[in-house]
Amino acid sequence: MKLASLKQGRDGQLVVVSKDLSQYVSADSIAPTLQAALDDWAVTEGKLRNLYDDLEKGKIKGMAFHPEKCDAPLPRAYHWVDGSAYVTHVELVRKARGADLPASFWVDPLVYMGASDAFIGPCDDILVESEDWGIDFEAEVAVITDDVPAGIKPENARKHIKLLGILNDVSLRNLIPAELAKQFGFYQSKPWTAFSPVFVTPDELGEAWDGTKIHLPLHAILNGKSMGHPNAGVDMTFDFGQLISHVAKSRDLMAGTVVGSGTVSNKGSEDGSCCLAEVRCLETIADGKPSTPFMSFGDRIEIDMFDKDGKTIFGRINQKVKQYFPKE
Repeated sequence: MKLASLKQGRDGQLVVVSKDLSQYVSADSIAPTLQAALDDWAVTEGKLRNLYDDLEKGKIKGMAFHPEKCDAPLPRAYHWVDGSAYVTHVELVRKARGADLPASFWVDPLVYMGASDAFIGPCDDILVESEDWGIDFEAEVAVITDDVPAGIKPENARKHIKLLGILNDVSLRNLIPAELAKQFGFYQSKPWTAFSPVFVTPDELGEAWDGTKIHLPLHAILNGKSMGHPNAGVDMTFDFGQLISHVAKSRDLMAGTVVGSGTVSNKGSEDGSCCLAEVRCLETIADGKPSTPFMSFGDRIEIDMFDKDGKTIFGRINQKVKQYFPKE
């Protein structure tokens, strides 16, 4: 089953989308928004699946689906936590600046709680005031959960994964050092996060989903040039079961919690990179300094994931970087 939210108000209009992403039908008779559906998932899931099956079998006629009309599947989420599950990426970044990786990073997940009050759609512009802030994309995989009890074990946490998708967690790299120096986490350096047009139930991924990881390449394309396509199921030190268990250690997670994987990365980066920071780190290690610039106004970043037949699963994130000017 594939679900999306068309732009409407602050929380979007929930729709069911065909497998090939060509058509959609409104799910308003079942739940007006994705959050409403997740709040009562035990009841709504079956009804949404029936609607999806009817659309796929041609029992009902859908309308043409256009990704540019989509908001994020969850335009506002109660909880957004992003991990750094690919520790090889963290190791590379630290190596480029001559810092060792603490041994604990391999056994204790690194996460932070981000802003979830205004996620944006797959074709929405990346709005930034200044190129000097170091504009970077980060291609990631994400899951959405139902209600998760505190203290849950990783092997039990996986059953709470209800939907999966991909995202672009934009980072303003030149603002990060000063923020982290305060030892209180990211804030100004993390603007709007964009999500794929649709999120899907795990069964849509077939054998590519093992219950905790997606074993498919994630493609990042900058200005028409492939930057990388590392496999999301390779070198993921902490799978989604472990990440969910980690963030639920001391508190329940509410339905609609979004958990990100962090930048997808493979050791050695033979299949390229899913962010410019990694590209620049590799250049620094090889040449003593980076040569690839961060993104500029007018640049376009596309992020996608394909099934074994080469068809997009979640639809494409397709964003252009634009300057914004403060109104006051």
